[in-house]
Amino acid sequence: MLGTLKKMRAQLDESHKVQYQLVVGDEQLALNPLIGKSLTLTHTGNIFCCHCGKKTKKSYSQGHCFVCMQKLASCDMCIMKPETCHFDQGTCREPEWAQSHCFVPHYVYLSNTSGIKVGITRHTQLPTRWIDQGATQGLPIFKVATRQISGLVEVELAKLINDKTHWQAMLKGHADDIDLNVKAEELIPQIEAKLHEIGMQKGDYSIERLHEKIQPIDYPIESFPKKIASHNFDKEPVVSGILQGIKGQYLIFDTGVINIRKFTAYEVSVEHAE
Repeated sequence: MLGTLKKMRAQLDESHKVQYQLVVGDEQLALNPLIGKSLTLTHTGNIFCCHCGKKTKKSYSQGHCFVCMQKLASCDMCIMKPETCHFDQGTCREPEWAQSHCFVPHYVYLSNTSGIKVGITRHTQLPTRWIDQGATQGLPIFKVATRQISGLVEVELAKLINDKTHWQAMLKGHADDIDLNVKAEELIPQIEAKLHEIGMQKGDYSIERLHEKIQPIDYPIESFPKKIASHNFDKEPVVSGILQGIKGQYLIFDTGVINIRKFTAYEVSVEHAE
């Protein structure tokens, strides 16, 4: 296989186990059957922008050239901090894109990655978002009308719990199970006043409290690394070893780990044992 990397595709099967595919150009490679076998990824030195396809010396915002990074709404800072949405100021880079991506329902959720955290995602991205973060449990607690509202709610919850995953801890093992429903019942009353304020500003029906079941997630891992060593295509073109597991967007080798999403748009060749 030869082509540019994209983030791994992942689906939950009936037993809540994640089934992964490595996407290389237009091809896909099922990765779960390769656990315990030899896998080699070799970077050719080429990077092609994931939006315009032009060759670029450096990747920006996970696979973009500098020009696309500067002009695309999906690369704007408000994507990382949705509470800073500036659409109503008339300064959105791509208003039509915003209508289809930001002005649609979003979830505010609790997940268990390296511990409990709060996060947000579009209504179409569960459980994919949890899988990409390496969460072993996920629970949507609010459904809101827009991305900005989800960001405003997340900011309040992030004053009480983490809003980031400690990826090294996430890769060293699974955090103990947490009753996320109980945790939600503890947290939500503490932000009730702010929720009311947001509702008054954005409309009474802009925030819906959910009562869902906790989603368990199991990853294909034979053994966790005791020490985290990261592979980096910018420093070493060849990443090779025995594939010991996959969690989040990380391949876990006996030689170290690599974040596939970080190297979106990098051209690689792939070799594996049958």
